[in-house]
Amino acid sequence: MTDVYIVGVGIHPFGRTDGLSGLQQGAYAVRQALSDAGLDWKDMQFGFGGSDASGNADAIVNELGLTGLPIINVKNGCATGGSAMIGTWQGIASGQYDVGVALGFDKHPRGAFNAMPAEYSLPDWYGEVGMMVTTQFFAMKLQRYMAAHGISSTTLGRVAEKAFQNAVHADHAWRRAPVDIDTILNSQMINDPLTKYMFCSPGEGGVALILANEKKARELGRTAVRIKAAAVRTRPPGSFEVFAPCIDIARGGAPTLLASKAAFEMAGLGPSDIDVAQLQDTESGAEIMHMAENGFCADGEQEKWLAEGWTRIGGKLPVNTDGGCLACGEPIGASGLRQVYENVIQLRGLGGGRQVPGDPKTAYSHVYGAPGISGVTILQR
Repeated sequence: MTDVYIVGVGIHPFGRTDGLSGLQQGAYAVRQALSDAGLDWKDMQFGFGGSDASGNADAIVNELGLTGLPIINVKNGCATGGSAMIGTWQGIASGQYDVGVALGFDKHPRGAFNAMPAEYSLPDWYGEVGMMVTTQFFAMKLQRYMAAHGISSTTLGRVAEKAFQNAVHADHAWRRAPVDIDTILNSQMINDPLTKYMFCSPGEGGVALILANEKKARELGRTAVRIKAAAVRTRPPGSFEVFAPCIDIARGGAPTLLASKAAFEMAGLGPSDIDVAQLQDTESGAEIMHMAENGFCADGEQEKWLAEGWTRIGGKLPVNTDGGCLACGEPIGASGLRQVYENVIQLRGLGGGRQVPGDPKTAYSHVYGAPGISGVTILQR
């Protein structure tokens, strides 16, 4: 396998952008990434791209140029962007290509995601009782976890408070004003125990990454950020995931456990080697559960981690340094790539007010989506 490097990154700010389609926001991000890498669109040999609600990614050629570029469309839930990057990484690592683009974008309407039971092989009654509403599912899953491992509502609030504080320093974030923990805890209850400030919102945005093999990266003078590992896994028996129609009494596996283990083995690293992490935080509880599922702490230890500030910018493992989904919102196709974008910025030392101190050298990203799929990427400088 050939070493693969991220040589260019670009992002269109997340949130709401009137007058621009999701596709156009994706094209904006690609232009930024090309400029960052010192390349032109005609230099791209192939690409993988994803969108959930804004059309096929291959239509980006209408915005950027009809070069005959092969583009593979990806649709993989919230793991769409991460999966697009993994496809691009595999194309270069295999030796088939020297340079390519991974892109993701979306433009969701206001309100909850409109998932349909039949799309997930579920009967109509599953939707009729409200289980297709993801806020309800996540709250129910979280209540079980909190009861089993002693997680408090205060800890959920600390996750959200940290997110909004970090986002103050992230130009691409949607919500960039700090919110104090009392406001978070006492805001409107959406699904117990999660208040409105503990959920992310469907939004808009685009992200693009330019990947290259070592030879091309050296030509460009961009060998600083290497992809050490990338893995995607679906749910194993006994896991309880989004749109799962039942639950085992004894907890089974989880796709994140599998993806994390595979990525760490591929990289030859362990959780203690990671300097900064971006974890899927569809809501505050997701970040807490994913801290343990990715191996950074034991179940229940999150209470101490958050109380001691260990996941803040200056903590022993900064988590979601740009505010994560809670502050940036979630355009499905772009969200996973935003995590990798943020890790590249951190490894380049360009985070400004949100920059992790101590010259970070390893960065970890984790995405999770319906109906139970996880992707993990490890970068190293």
